[in-house]
Amino acid sequence: MTDIFDTHAHYCSRQFEPDRDALMQALPAAGVTGVLECATHSGDAPRVLALAHKYPFVHAALGIHPESLGEENAPTVAVYHGDWRAELAAMRPLFDDPAVAAVGEIGLDHHWPLPAQEQYDLFEAQLRLAAELDLPVSVHDREAHAETYELLKKYKPRGVLHCYSGSAEDAAWLVDQGMCLGFGGAVTYKGAKRAAKVLAAIPHEAAVLETDCPYMSPTPVRGKRNDSRNIAHVAEYIGTLWEMPAQQVLTLTAANARRVFGV
Repeated sequence: MTDIFDTHAHYCSRQFEPDRDALMQALPAAGVTGVLECATHSGDAPRVLALAHKYPFVHAALGIHPESLGEENAPTVAVYHGDWRAELAAMRPLFDDPAVAAVGEIGLDHHWPLPAQEQYDLFEAQLRLAAELDLPVSVHDREAHAETYELLKKYKPRGVLHCYSGSAEDAAWLVDQGMCLGFGGAVTYKGAKRAAKVLAAIPHEAAVLETDCPYMSPTPVRGKRNDSRNIAHVAEYIGTLWEMPAQQVLTLTAANARRVFGV
C-alpha cells in the first residue's frame, strides 16, 4: 500500500533508540509519505526538529504535553520547576523553523493526577500561540472532554483531535467547526464500537490516520512496538466501514492530512 500519512508519531521516544535511523529509512519504501512527529516538551523539541530536517517526509509539531507537568524527568519539572510559561517562552523561537507544521502535542489529561487548572491554562496558552502563528494543532484529550471542548469552542483552531474518543454527536460539531479527527490502532480493537459509529457518521474528509507510535499498535500486531507502516491495518478496518478498498482510505486520509497541516 502507498500514501500512508501518520498524523501523530513519537519517533523520538527511547523505544526507537536501537534502530531509529534504519526504521526511518525503511518507511518510504513501505508506502509512508508523511509523518507528523510530535514533541511533548522543550527537551524533545530539538530532536523532533532534527528528525524533520533529516527526513523530508517528516513534519514537526512542537508543544508541551499536559503529562509533562507531572513527569519528574521532563524539563517542565526538572528544569523549569513547573513554570511552563518560562518553558513555552524559551521554546517560542523554535516555531520559526519552516519544518514546524503544527502546535502539538497539547491538550488535557484527567486520567493521571495532574494539576487541573495548570494544564487548562497551559492548553489555553498554546491555543493562543497557534492562533498567533496561524498554525494547526494536534490535541490530546484523555478523559477531559468537557474542558477540552470548552476551549476548542472558544478558540476554534484548525487541526486534529488525536485518538478521538468522543461521541458521534460531538464529532459532528467539531467537524463543522473545522477540526479533523484522528483514528489509530484502537479502532481495530474488540469493543471499539463508539469509534465505528463516529467513522460511519462523519464526512470522510474529516478523518485522518495516526499511530501514536510506539504505542497503540492495531490488531493483528497489538502488543508490539508500533510504527507508521501499521496504519495499513487501520485502513483495512476503516475500509470495511466505508465500503471502499484500504488503498482508497489511505489516499483520502493522506489528502486530508496534507490539507489540515498545509504540507
